[in-house]
Amino acid sequence: MPLLELDGVDARYGPVQVLHGVSLDVGEGEVVAVLGGNGAGKTTTLRAISGLVAQSGEIRLDGERIGGSAPERVARLGIAHVPEGRGIFGELSVLDNLRLGAYLRRNGFAPGYERVRGYFPWLEERRDQQAGTLSGGEQQMLALARALMARPRLLLLDEPSLGLAPIIVRELFRIVGELNEKEGLTVLVVEQNAKLALRSSSRAYVLEAGRVALEGPSGELAENESVRKAYLGY
Repeated sequence: MPLLELDGVDARYGPVQVLHGVSLDVGEGEVVAVLGGNGAGKTTTLRAISGLVAQSGEIRLDGERIGGSAPERVARLGIAHVPEGRGIFGELSVLDNLRLGAYLRRNGFAPGYERVRGYFPWLEERRDQQAGTLSGGEQQMLALARALMARPRLLLLDEPSLGLAPIIVRELFRIVGELNEKEGLTVLVVEQNAKLALRSSSRAYVLEAGRVALEGPSGELAENESVRKAYLGY
C-alpha cells in the first residue's frame, strides 16, 4: 500500500477549479517529483493534501482518509509542508521558529533540535538571530529544518529552489537526499527545475492544466522527447 494516495482529486479556489481528477501515489521511502509549468496545479496539489484548499476526491495517508481534514489533523498524522516562499516567521528568532515546528511532538524540543543541527550546523550560532534577517538560502534551510522538527512521515516541498543560488540549491537537495537515504524520509517535491527534480527523484508526475499528463520513472521521463522539449530545454 502506498504511503500517500490521491484518487480523482478536484480542487478549487472559490468558483475556479484548478485540479481535475488528479491521481498519484507515493510509496514509503520514495522521493517523487511533480513537474509542470506555471498554473499547472502543482502547488494546489500540495495544498489539497495539507487541507489548505477546498477539494473533493480521495486523499489517503497509509490507507486512512485525510481528504477534507483540517491542516492540524494532517500535521498530527505526520505530514509536514514547506510552502513556496518559505513561510518562516521573520519576526521570531531562529530558535522560536524551530520550537513552532516541534509543537506537536510529545517528547519535547531537545531531541529534534539535536537531530536537525546535524544537518544544519549553523543553526546553533544563529539561534537567537531574527529569522527575517537571514539570507534567502538560510531562510529556506530554516523552513526545512522547522518541518523536520515535527519528525514527519511525509515531507511536502513546494518549489524549494525558487530564487536561490545554484550552490544553495545543490546543498538543499543534498540534505533532502541524505534524509531519504539515511532515515527513509518520504518526500513529494514540486519543482520547476525539471532537470534537478528528475535527478533527485525516483518517479515523477507531469501536470498540465490541473491534470496528470505523464507519469513514470524519473529516468524515463528525462528521456521522453515531450518532457525534454517542454521542461528540459533540449
